[in-house]
Amino acid sequence: MSKPVNEMILVLDFGGQYNQLIARRVRENHVYCEVHPQSLSLEKIREMAPKGIILTGGPNSVYTEDAVTCSPEIFELGIPVLGICYGSQLMAHLLGGKVETAPTSEYGKTEVTLNEAGKASKLFAGVREKSVCWMSHTDYIAKAPEGFTVTAFTPVCPVAAMENAERRLYATQFHPEVMHTEQGKEMLHNFVYDVCACKGDWKMDSFVKTTIEELKAKIGKGKALCALSGGVDSSVAAVLLSKAIGKQLTCVFVDHGLLRKDEGDQVEAVFGPEGPYDLNFIRVNAKDRFYEKLKGVTEPEKKRKIIGEEFIRVFEEEAKKIGAVDYLVQGTIYPDVIESGLGKSAVIKSHHNVGGLPDFVDFKEIVEPLRLLFKDEVRAAGRELGLPEYLVNRQPFPGPGLGIRIIGEVTAEKVKIVQEADAIYREEVAKAGVEGLGQYFAALTNMRSVGVMGDGRTYDYAIALRAVMTSDFMTAESAQLPWEVLQKTTSRIVNEVKGVNRVLYDCTGKPPATIEFE
Repeated sequence: MSKPVNEMILVLDFGGQYNQLIARRVRENHVYCEVHPQSLSLEKIREMAPKGIILTGGPNSVYTEDAVTCSPEIFELGIPVLGICYGSQLMAHLLGGKVETAPTSEYGKTEVTLNEAGKASKLFAGVREKSVCWMSHTDYIAKAPEGFTVTAFTPVCPVAAMENAERRLYATQFHPEVMHTEQGKEMLHNFVYDVCACKGDWKMDSFVKTTIEELKAKIGKGKALCALSGGVDSSVAAVLLSKAIGKQLTCVFVDHGLLRKDEGDQVEAVFGPEGPYDLNFIRVNAKDRFYEKLKGVTEPEKKRKIIGEEFIRVFEEEAKKIGAVDYLVQGTIYPDVIESGLGKSAVIKSHHNVGGLPDFVDFKEIVEPLRLLFKDEVRAAGRELGLPEYLVNRQPFPGPGLGIRIIGEVTAEKVKIVQEADAIYREEVAKAGVEGLGQYFAALTNMRSVGVMGDGRTYDYAIALRAVMTSDFMTAESAQLPWEVLQKTTSRIVNEVKGVNRVLYDCTGKPPATIEFE
């Protein structure tokens, strides 16, 4: 889809782990933002005409031969620039400052002090003289470039922030985008509104209206096939398409046998002939086919690829049954695109909507109407479209389903175990009225251990329970569930689910883990 607004902030990615978090924070201010690799050409940047540019962090040192860099001309475009961490050091390095290995590295929460220049800075308007910020660096700016003023410091970092206000160039050694930086939101708000003069036209009502019109124009009289999983992403994509092209759309729901307990029937109840939506709906029961493909496969990335490819094959077959189909619609969202390897960022995992696609796809084109949106923006679009709240707030479920919540080989027996355990867990969390969870589920480890049940010895599997708190699904903290909930869930699982004699709780955040358990 084309850029949905008249103004945007461009994030240039230098391999930092927080690249999409920066974009998310900018969008919270109703300002549209896109992440692109640092190799984006000056010509393309001029064509995009961003209101501002943000340079991300990164794992390299700016002064090494293989340093990831950008053209110094970026600073001559007359566009405001904010450099963050590596981005700040790169700005200093390219403009004649000095970057060196820091005598003392800084990691984690650090108190940053604004000097008199900082108190007068547009970037720090409304920010306290002393506030806690998130640092993560081994190099530091030893000397600011000519024309720059130092605006903040720490006891071991003389240039925690600097600026050339006349050229609208700003830099912070710390990360304003992470939650641990107490007033980071205010700093980014100041940058996009006071420095970049954005008006804030990124709203879901305009996105929905524009997207529907674009889909109408793009598809015309063509036919589209929507990959419907029943999750919030594919559901919103399906309703967007139905608003645009009506009965030209056929939604195919592939039940790959890797869904949560009873979920296939629930999806059919919502989108099928008896449901409230005017859609062409086909359910394909293909679990045996998927289990056969996954036989003997244990590596999670390979499982993702197999499931993604088989999805496409099933869609191709269904498309042939209903006649000529021009477009395949998918519920790909922006974190999928970035995590599948945008620019210099590490490929965390392949998403079956992105990196898991096979080389050959038997459709004219793939349509991804949500490709620009983060998860909470998808939910907002769903509300704008009138989807029921229970569907809009449904917790995320990966496209490969339980295939990546089962460590090791996927079998029908293991799927049954994790479905039953997960259903019990979700039921007990709901009963207890636990709030604020971003995602929670049961996964099946590949570990078997000795247990005692009654008078007998068992040698069965361990279930791992996971629950995280997150606002953006890019970083997450393990939730501290009430012990009573964990105790009741554990008791029920080991007593009600055949093949399980042990239950574990995953206390790991993201990073270093992913939210999923694979």
